[in-house]
Amino acid sequence: MASADLSEELECPVCLTIYTDPVMLRCGHNFCRVCIDRVLDSQEESAGYSCPECREKYKERPGLHRNIALRNIAGRFLSTQPDQEEAGVHCTYCVDSPVPAVMSCLMCDASMCDKHLRVHSKAPEHVLCAPTTSPETRKCSVHKEILKYYCTEDASCVCVTCTLTGEHRGHQVETLQEASEKKKEKLRNDLQTLMAETEEAEKRVQSLEELRRKAQEKADGEAERVTALFRDLRRRLEELEKRVLSDIMRQAQCYDDIIRQLEIKKAELSRKMRHIEELCHMTDPLTVLQEPDTGDLCDTEDRHDKQLHDGGDLDVAGISHTLHTGLADIMSGVTGGIYIQPADILLDVNTAANMLLISDDRKTVSWSWQIHPATPERFQDYDQVLSSRSFSSGRHYWEVDVGGSERWTVGMCYPSIDRRGGQSLIGENNKSWGLCRDDDNQYTVRHDSKVIRLPDAIPSDRVRIYLDYEAGQISFYALYDPIHSARFKIYLDCETGQISFYDLCHHIRHLHTFTATFTEPLHAGIYLRGSYIKISGGSQGV
Repeated sequence: MASADLSEELECPVCLTIYTDPVMLRCGHNFCRVCIDRVLDSQEESAGYSCPECREKYKERPGLHRNIALRNIAGRFLSTQPDQEEAGVHCTYCVDSPVPAVMSCLMCDASMCDKHLRVHSKAPEHVLCAPTTSPETRKCSVHKEILKYYCTEDASCVCVTCTLTGEHRGHQVETLQEASEKKKEKLRNDLQTLMAETEEAEKRVQSLEELRRKAQEKADGEAERVTALFRDLRRRLEELEKRVLSDIMRQAQCYDDIIRQLEIKKAELSRKMRHIEELCHMTDPLTVLQEPDTGDLCDTEDRHDKQLHDGGDLDVAGISHTLHTGLADIMSGVTGGIYIQPADILLDVNTAANMLLISDDRKTVSWSWQIHPATPERFQDYDQVLSSRSFSSGRHYWEVDVGGSERWTVGMCYPSIDRRGGQSLIGENNKSWGLCRDDDNQYTVRHDSKVIRLPDAIPSDRVRIYLDYEAGQISFYALYDPIHSARFKIYLDCETGQISFYDLCHHIRHLHTFTATFTEPLHAGIYLRGSYIKISGGSQGV
């Protein structure tokens, strides 16, 4: 009984069978999509549209919304009714009991079992097809004729009348079979394209997964290093705190020592005073004269006064010195142990082109005509110079001030880079990586003659080049001050009379990172066309 009640709830009000692709009108009633389309098609010539169930009217053809939940419920119900599912379409003429149909006639809009099929008309206009409950879908909605052709211009299936006298007259048409094969061919091509795109997407996913794994491993390593750093920092700070507090307490306790010494002095003085009083009351001159002198008491008093003066105030300067020295030692250990300091870059005069002048400290290169001795290492066709130091491991960075030049390139190079010819320019070969600025204030990064334009101008005259040899990374950064009107902050402590100066921290903006597998040591490289470039920094990297 429950199954029968559910079956009634799942029946389309038009075809009275279980919903097929159910859709819903705004009024809330559900129908098979084919059924409601057929009803709405029949209402096109009337003044409006209406719901077949509640007769609610619509001025325009209502939109149809798929009822996915009802579709799923109907599907589950049919899966539990194997007998009805096997019956499928019933014979139209077997009214006494339902008999499964074996064919449907599109001309008669009827389905037939074997018995009624044998006596059915064999005329050509009676087109037979697989059993269907909706033969109207295979007929022209205008002429009610069987759809036999496909209009390529309008991309729609049409009947014979449509092609002869209807709105598709004169259009290019194909048989349904021809059009179907063409569409299948296109679908097969689309499928191949989608399969190729899917394969490519899968490869990209795998590549990104590998990059994510490596990044996670690196992040885990860095997190462990930072955790160890802060653990060591806390230990060192606690030790420094104990040392400074101990110094403070020691200086505060000096009063106890001085008081104790003064108490001893006081007792000694009292004893001497009693002895002197006894001598003063003696009547025997010989006894008085034979008694040894009491000694000079002034030195003792001066000594204690000096100790009292020394202990009369806390040595704040000494405590501050201990504190600052300890903090400096801790920070030196931090910057030298886990973080990277600027690498000491000196320019190699033997590689400098004849248009480049290298300063005495080998930190500045200027664009000025020079006659350098001919060497195999010297650049001939481009105004370039390399560093004397190379890097074959570790992480390092160096900075340059490029404000004195309008056209330049800075980067890293293999020592085997060509020294003459068009391929010797930094970034125009597979042995160098460079950040470039041209005469039009356009910034690019280059490697192996491949050029990547940076979207914006660099808001700074300072550039940082970062190398992680093991990771195979060369990165470029722009450094700029957060406040351009001042470069220093001045701090005044009126109580201590101290004036301190602090350089403003630079903001860092990442520009680009190259990734490669390095096969040679790397030298810093500079190309200059006009004025000068100066190298900043000078501490050893790690």
